[in-house]
Amino acid sequence: MIDDELRAILVCPACKGDLVFEETRIICRACRKAYPIREGIPVMLVNEAEAWTPGG
Repeated sequence: MIDDELRAILVCPACKGDLVFEETRIICRACRKAYPIREGIPVMLVNEAEAWTPGG
């Protein structure tokens, strides 16, 4: 689980957009990238991100 302090300071490394947190990924709605969360650790690397589409 990602604590609230970390959630408050994290931004998308690609565009500095705000993030939406899900159980297994972190999503940037601005640039539509989804970053994985592995073993409770967010992997905020642009080359690890996958394309995201709303509702997908």
